[in-house]
Amino acid sequence: MPLDDIRKQIDSIDTQLLDLLAQRAECVHVVGDIKKEEGLQIYAPEREEALLRKLVEKSDGKLPEVSIRAIYREIMSMALALEDDLKIAYLGPEGTWTHQAAIKKFGHSVEYSSQPNFAEVFDQVARRKADYGVVPIENSTEGAVSHTLDLFVDSPLRICAQILLRIENGLMACIPREEIKTLYSHPQVFGQCRNWILQNFPKADLVEVSSTTKAAMLAKKNAADGAAAMGGPLAAEIHGLTMLDECIQDRATNTTRFLVIGEKTCPATGNDRTSLLFSTKDKPGSLLRALQVFDSIEVNMSKIESRPSKLRDWEYNFYVDLKGHCDEKNIATGIEKLSEFCSMVRILGSYPDVTE
Repeated sequence: MPLDDIRKQIDSIDTQLLDLLAQRAECVHVVGDIKKEEGLQIYAPEREEALLRKLVEKSDGKLPEVSIRAIYREIMSMALALEDDLKIAYLGPEGTWTHQAAIKKFGHSVEYSSQPNFAEVFDQVARRKADYGVVPIENSTEGAVSHTLDLFVDSPLRICAQILLRIENGLMACIPREEIKTLYSHPQVFGQCRNWILQNFPKADLVEVSSTTKAAMLAKKNAADGAAAMGGPLAAEIHGLTMLDECIQDRATNTTRFLVIGEKTCPATGNDRTSLLFSTKDKPGSLLRALQVFDSIEVNMSKIESRPSKLRDWEYNFYVDLKGHCDEKNIATGIEKLSEFCSMVRILGSYPDVTE
């Protein structure tokens, strides 16, 4: 078939796709009206994940899963914008990894609200100035993000989704590599790239800042003094810096897990994770007995972190992730048993246990 004929065929298919998307948008608008009338949540992570899994199965390998998810992420982002003026608060400024994680989950069509710190993200959602918030919870190299863990103690918000984002840091600057004397970045990035720094810039001054975007701004501002930054390509693009080196993290599989926080958790999908917060009673063996509860109900505990309670010296809160949904009988039974050995037990949320 001649090239021009193939292009005409593609144009015809594109026209059909636009017509179908318009039809889909009309249906979405009706769904949005029904949800508002019945007081339902506009964003439904369980429905979203179920739809994506079904589409991947229907594709039967004809399209890569990552491509299907990327395409439908923007289609569903448009749908969310049509259903409601959805606003997402995230740890800013613009261009941070948290910003990129939020875009991965909600797409480009919704409204984003950059916040200066973790507490403000929680506060914006709690005051309903934002519908959802996105915050980091742990990195595969550097471990838990303690600020996020601590904020759950006093917050009424629930976890309704998680986002896994591959973190590929790079070296960015607007000066030649040989002129670099100072590296700016977030403390987590320095930790993730520790060996690379020792091998490439052992004598450089390392200056910790609040975000990789802030680092990019300072690299631009202080270029004449030999400044460069370490972070993601979006920050470099926003601030007009050149990526001098890419993928510099010590572990190629460096991944950060983010949480989506809102007012409600979500229904079971069949592949879920439940996050709990508890404090043990000040009695010998309380923690051991609490942990034995999870063994007795035969539930996989994928994560446990301890943080000072800040109420009494040497008293701790424990954060646990379990495989399954809080409505499942064995987990509900386990949570009830846990209360016997704990002064406080809270379900932070159950949500789809996505791996993409």
